[in-house]
Amino acid sequence: MNFSLRFRAAVVSIVLFAAFLGIWHLATRGTGAVANMTPEYAKLMGLTATAGKSAMPGPLDVGAKLWEHLKQPFYDNGPNDKGLGIQLGYSIARVGLGYFLAVIVAIPLGFLIGMSPLISKALDPFIQVLKPISPLAWMPLALYTIKDSSISAIFVIFICSVWPMLLNTAFGVAAVRKEWINVARTLEVGTIRRAFTVILPAAAPTILTGMRISIGIAWLVIVAAEMLVGGTGIGYFVWNEWNNLSITNVIIAILMIGIVGMLLDQILARFTRMVTFPE
Repeated sequence: MNFSLRFRAAVVSIVLFAAFLGIWHLATRGTGAVANMTPEYAKLMGLTATAGKSAMPGPLDVGAKLWEHLKQPFYDNGPNDKGLGIQLGYSIARVGLGYFLAVIVAIPLGFLIGMSPLISKALDPFIQVLKPISPLAWMPLALYTIKDSSISAIFVIFICSVWPMLLNTAFGVAAVRKEWINVARTLEVGTIRRAFTVILPAAAPTILTGMRISIGIAWLVIVAAEMLVGGTGIGYFVWNEWNNLSITNVIIAILMIGIVGMLLDQILARFTRMVTFPE
């Protein structure tokens, strides 16, 4: 039954993707000559004006350009001309470091909040004030104080990753069955050991759900942050290619952002399934 459902879902996905490519191709194909002009002026205006070619590239154009990028993903011809692999590498490294710092802070603090009603009540006003602030709102302050664009981007990733992990960890810890904790107390299990042997396994699915949400938000934010700070990264690549009016490269970058985001999400989804057990 599950195989049949997966097979049918795959068929529907393929059909929808093929239909999308077909509509895209038809919408961007040329319409024939539209103007008579001197050769010099025609060269200046390009195919969009002289041959009725759509300014939006079609799937074949994007596919051909994507193949060029895949053949040389790590070339480096200077500050504004780096391979797609290098740009993605910079972005993934920034997200990884900011996310790791958020894990170090959010999970222990979430445990503390979940296990202590006093700490939960005391920190709740601060969390409720800081949580709604857009991560990009911290960027000017980070640039002013840190004075390093790359570290500032990592700081923004840290800020946006903390809250989902923190709140999900606190909720997961607080929601652990009281019977399990009471049994551990009856057996005179210490607080630290109880946290690792009883609370952590029970709260792990909720904690990893928060981590999964955080990695998605972090990958969203890094693109916008790199557009602001410039230099390197997939966000800067998108902005730089837009300035060069290379819509084909912009579309390719958007595709790569989506694929990497999906892979990051699926990795954490896999870990979540590994620690989820039926009661």
